[in-house]
Amino acid sequence: MILDGKGLADRRLELLKKEISERGVTPTLATVLVGDDPASAMYVRMKHRACDQVGIRSVNVELPEGATTSEVLDRLKMLNEDPEIDGILVQLPLPSQIDTPQVINAVYPEKDVDGYHPQNMGKLVGGLPGPRSCTPKGIMTILNEYGVQTSGAHAVVIGRSVDVGRPMALLLMLADATVTICHSKTRDLAAITRQADILVSAAGRPTMVTADMVKPGATVIDVGTNHVNGKLCGDVDFQAVSSVAGAITPVPGGVGPMTIVSLMENTLEAALSRCRPAQ
Repeated sequence: MILDGKGLADRRLELLKKEISERGVTPTLATVLVGDDPASAMYVRMKHRACDQVGIRSVNVELPEGATTSEVLDRLKMLNEDPEIDGILVQLPLPSQIDTPQVINAVYPEKDVDGYHPQNMGKLVGGLPGPRSCTPKGIMTILNEYGVQTSGAHAVVIGRSVDVGRPMALLLMLADATVTICHSKTRDLAAITRQADILVSAAGRPTMVTADMVKPGATVIDVGTNHVNGKLCGDVDFQAVSSVAGAITPVPGGVGPMTIVSLMENTLEAALSRCRPAQ
């Protein structure tokens, strides 16, 4: 079974557009793009197109490649204090001279639609409501929509990044899966991945997951976005693994579109939370 993230994303964006219209709100998302990296610029444009599609107002703040940490923080301060802005997304990666953790920490937690702020990460660890990191949230939506059972399943996550690997593992645990996290120092990776009922690869290494690493009938989620010879490919050798797996996401058209859907959902939720009276 091909887990069609693109088709699912289209359906959920239509539902989101209807919900925004029915609620009579106009959420506003601010994106912050530093530098002129073509991939980052493309991702920001895709996010703005999704905003237009569902009825979210978007603002793009662009800073030059040589911007300093203090300049980025100054812009974030303005966005944090702007009552018209509901959500803030800082496009990563940032140029090397910028203190990325300091920038992430500077976004107000209630406007952090990426779910990266330590306060929101803490809510995830505690199983408390709050914005979830967009890619892991999108993956959980795929699993739920396609009826992939997580309760009691053994899930293996390759990658331990703050934006994907760690929150992915936590969300799977909250969904009652037994989770193993693998990374660059893991011994005998294939022996572990072959035990997985659900295998999520977020390693950033082209076609590293081969057919002999996958348990027959497993669900394989490919988070990789690698550019090889001008083409986009994932972490998974799709042709070989699809003959073994029970379900698999393609690249492109799998996880990526659902990441954007999650961002739109988080932005709406941020706007609604700011409209609700304090308890």
